[in-house]
Amino acid sequence: MERTRRRTPRPMNIETVQRWVASAILFHVGSVPAVTLAVYSIGIAADDFGRGVGLWIMSGVIGLLTVAGILAIFRRTPLSPWLLLGIAPTAVTGLYIF
Repeated sequence: MERTRRRTPRPMNIETVQRWVASAILFHVGSVPAVTLAVYSIGIAADDFGRGVGLWIMSGVIGLLTVAGILAIFRRTPLSPWLLLGIAPTAVTGLYIF
């Protein structure tokens, strides 16, 4: 019978854990309003196009700021292809608005 080796867990740096927790909180706090505004803007744009587009733009700004904040938490440059993830809800709902 072959025995498997048990790996000893590596100690994790507390700053790494703090970064992941902070980024998870920021992702939730930022993505919920961004997605909500993007979806809500579809219904508003049907009645009042200007207000709908305003909400749609606000969802994109919130999404971009959320992703830029997460990149800043991990000390990455804010100009990154990851910013496209921040405007994904805005881009998808833009197909329904225009």
